[in-house]
Amino acid sequence: MKMNRWLLALALVAAAPFASAKTCAVAIEGNDQMQYNLKEIKIAADCTEVEVTLKHVGKLPATAMGHNWVLTATPDMAAVGESTSVKFSTSILKKGGDYSFFCSFPGHWALMHGKLIFE
Repeated sequence: MKMNRWLLALALVAAAPFASAKTCAVAIEGNDQMQYNLKEIKIAADCTEVEVTLKHVGKLPATAMGHNWVLTATPDMAAVGESTSVKFSTSILKKGGDYSFFCSFPGHWALMHGKLIFE
């Protein structure tokens, strides 16, 4: 009986970090006019992880009009109709911080950019 209690306690301690984790999802689109559909993304302070999904909604091929979303790292470019995601821990963000995101495909950043605010 003591062994069962020990195993239960060990399982609860091991699962504790997962029980408190909160992943927040954000979807953003890029089009053939080199524009994101969002100019600002807000992340709640209780999010422990953020998953950003970029969908290319245009018609032109990725070689001519590929898009990506950059905050601190560049994910693969999304081709027409495809999506790409990046997931990151909010522990790297400062509460109240003001961060920029943009498309790093040549020439796109002038129109495809916005702000990410960690509240």
